[in-house]
Amino acid sequence: MRKSLRITLITLGSLLAVPVLALATTSVVNVVATRAEASEIADYGERVPVDGKEMNVVVRGSGAETVVLLPGLGTAAPGLDFGPLIAQLVRTYRVVAVEPFGTGLSDQTDVPRTAANITREVHEALHHLGVDRYVLMGHSVAGVYALPYVESYRDEVTAFVGIDSSVPRQSTWDDPIPTGAIVALDRLGLLRVANASTPDTYGAAYSAATKRQMQLLSAKNGAAPTIIDEMARAPENFRSVEDSTFPADLPVLLFVRTNDNQVPNWVRLHERQAASVEHGRVVGLVGDHYLHHTLSERIARDTVATLATLGE
Repeated sequence: MRKSLRITLITLGSLLAVPVLALATTSVVNVVATRAEASEIADYGERVPVDGKEMNVVVRGSGAETVVLLPGLGTAAPGLDFGPLIAQLVRTYRVVAVEPFGTGLSDQTDVPRTAANITREVHEALHHLGVDRYVLMGHSVAGVYALPYVESYRDEVTAFVGIDSSVPRQSTWDDPIPTGAIVALDRLGLLRVANASTPDTYGAAYSAATKRQMQLLSAKNGAAPTIIDEMARAPENFRSVEDSTFPADLPVLLFVRTNDNQVPNWVRLHERQAASVEHGRVVGLVGDHYLHHTLSERIARDTVATLATLGE
């Protein structure tokens, strides 16, 4: 019995040692790799002062009208992520892609990531650039931030364009994001492992070099304090707009994924939002939540054509 028990304990100890050793290895590799990768991150865009810190913006084109791009939650490098869409929009517009604090090359911040603070900071960046009249175009959670933004700066915003944008009262809006688990997985190096094994959904519009930069910035920003705080406040930010609508006279164009099986009535919710304004339209598209990864040409073309008819 004693010999059998000893063998069993040795076996169990060996089995437990394998994952512990593996996690120790991934943790060390993650720390070393993160430090080494810092020197690989290439500069792009320009920095503007906001709240005593620096926010990165990418400005392209020279059109008479301006489109301001806002990213979804967790987009590690918005200025690069929006690259294909920027390339299409600059044929008609001047384009400003804002990288809110905690994303891209912008600074981190300890200011709470409430919708009010985020929109105020974005506006301060645009004010510094002298951008005071523009179409606001946002992906995912930017649809939530756009509501208080337009309420505060209605005289500047000429239209809102949503790219599979979030809407008030969508189902699961109050489900908390497991930020503690995300931070733990990051420290253990498991997020790096998961990202490395995730299928490439960017498409042919992104070069290998750009994909590499987005990978580097994802490792740098994906579980950093600013993004984690924004994730933790997502239910609060959704709650703050649950009864909000866009002004009736604001033209609204919504590109919506029709193959979304995760959020019930996804298309109908956007149709309702579009119907709440005088000039609203929904364009259904089949694709990934990041529609602009593969459908930028279609999005840009329809934006130009639709805003011309919606009274922008």
